[in-house]
Amino acid sequence: MYLKRDAEQPLQEILSGTKVGIVLGARQVGKTTLVEHLMGERAALFLNFDVEVDKARFRAAAALPPADGLRTLGNPPLLVIDEAQRLPEAARIVKGWHDARLPVKILLLGSSSLDLLDQAAESLTGRNRKLILPPLVFSETLSAQAWASPEVPREHLCQYFAPQLRSWLMQRLAFGAYPEVVLAPNPIPLLRELSSDYLWKDVLQTGLVKTPEPIKRLLLLLAHQVGSEVSVNELATQLQMARPTVERYLDLLEQTFVIFRLPSFSTNPRKEIAKGRKLLFWDTGIRNALLNSFSTAELRPDIGALWENWVIAEIAKRNALLGAPATLGFWRSRAQSEVDLVVQQGDRLRAFEIKWSGRRVAGRAFRDAYGVEVETIGPAAPFVTELLEA
Repeated sequence: MYLKRDAEQPLQEILSGTKVGIVLGARQVGKTTLVEHLMGERAALFLNFDVEVDKARFRAAAALPPADGLRTLGNPPLLVIDEAQRLPEAARIVKGWHDARLPVKILLLGSSSLDLLDQAAESLTGRNRKLILPPLVFSETLSAQAWASPEVPREHLCQYFAPQLRSWLMQRLAFGAYPEVVLAPNPIPLLRELSSDYLWKDVLQTGLVKTPEPIKRLLLLLAHQVGSEVSVNELATQLQMARPTVERYLDLLEQTFVIFRLPSFSTNPRKEIAKGRKLLFWDTGIRNALLNSFSTAELRPDIGALWENWVIAEIAKRNALLGAPATLGFWRSRAQSEVDLVVQQGDRLRAFEIKWSGRRVAGRAFRDAYGVEVETIGPAAPFVTELLEA
């Protein structure tokens, strides 16, 4: 079953344009499935650089003049290169083919931005258009449910199907939103497989990490700390690692779309924390798999932190799909007043407290500082991606 994606329109625009397309996202997030769905009957050649035969075939074509090289690949109208980051020179070669104005549309798919984005920035400047594909947002997951037809208005869905909606929300908090996981009758084995070495395969393949154990221990600490500010010094002490090593591991996990940073928002460093950060998981199912905690009970002891991670990740996913028009952060004053999420989009500033109880928070300190009322996000508002302006 194919789940309709919000990324269909931007990817269709990329396919219809003249630039090289770059689609980035974690492994198993649905990049290839999305491309195949939008291609329809369009002929295409798929190469996967995790497969040595495909990599060798591409290198052989690249050794020839551009037109001859494309001919050896069968002159496909669409060339899709999956796991493109596995061949460091791929972007440079694609640049040559693009500049030769060959009659081929090229899409690079990558589960890691470790090399691909750097290559694209250097070799494909002005020649590429990027799309970040995150795990499914909540509204996309609903297409797997017969009672949640796209024709049903949001207000009717919340009013007439409230019990089903609440149950589905708890499942997404517990199991996350990878497409295969959403569709699986028993998602736990899939999550355990994803949260093993597979999801951070790209990190291990860099050669910067010799064994997966340090990464697993770091991720386990982060899983326990979601919703809290993270001290790299404390992580280094607990892991018995050097601070630069921990920083490097965090960068690798971010660049492979396992975690993302939520920096502090500040315009007055004398009164506000300007250098803090939180580290959150793109997918709460991965976080829960690390902890082996799959309860769908609303009274689970970590529900507050889990809800905060889920809400911020939902908004971050939508922001990525829109091309990151908004800046996301959290706010804390030196007097210890806090706001969970601050969204700055153009000239507009919004602030949110994320509370599973749904009780309204005063937020007086932020209002006094910025003239903005703090809004509360509780579980009665699962469609939080709509808080971002398109």
